Amino acid sequence: MSNQIRFALVTGGSGGIGSAICKQLAMDGYHVLVHYHHNREEALKVVNHITDTGGMAETIQFDVCKPEEVSLAIKTWRDNHDENSYIAVLVNNAGIRKDALMVWMEPADWHSVIDTNLNSFFYVTSSLLKEMILKKWGRIINVVSLSGIKGLPGQTNYSAAKAGVIGATKALAQEVAKKNVTVNAVAPGYIKTEMIKNLDESQLKNLIPANRFGKPEEVASVIAFLASEGASYITGEVIHINGGLYT
Repeated sequence: MSNQIRFALVTGGSGGIGSAICKQLAMDGYHVLVHYHHNREEALKVVNHITDTGGMAETIQFDVCKPEEVSLAIKTWRDNHDENSYIAVLVNNAGIRKDALMVWMEPADWHSVIDTNLNSFFYVTSSLLKEMILKKWGRIINVVSLSGIKGLPGQTNYSAAKAGVIGATKALAQEVAKKNVTVNAVAPGYIKTEMIKNLDESQLKNLIPANRFGKPEEVASVIAFLASEGASYITGEVIHINGGLYT
């Protein structure tokens, strides 16, 4: 890329992994769009941390499950920037879990998890993809999960959604590689965030060869590398970040 300002959008940017991604990309010189749906206060905390440490960041709000909201938010952002500005890096990180054994799973919990974790990939990515192709430079990085690779009981909805994103990652990577747009995924295992705060680390860490849960910053560093020029020949890959739990 040229030396113009580089913009990166991180969906779910106010959460544990999302905020670490935003901060790392800002340290690497990106102007970061910290996405949120409801939690504006946490998103502003991320923005303030970045700007207080000399970086560039702003918030952007939309519901990833509603394509019309996604399109309007992106259009509004474009209207407020010059024609040479575009979002060159997209990190699809927004996600939810609603765990239950399938025999007890409510249809609403199936659909909401599929919408938030899988359908949102299409809504957000398709809003940005054309510009990346026209500019002949882009990075799309999808945060998936060990659940989408191995499958975990109690997570048929979550496993299905994340496995779907993995398939889409591999297919889209082949469609856009000639345009210098890469598409990759990272699959975290147990990472210390609010999402797994109720899990017993003292017991579960015995299953992990590294004998500990991971840190959000360890996920962010891999994503930052995939967003860099140095990763230009890596596409269609799923990188495991799980301490050796499943390879």
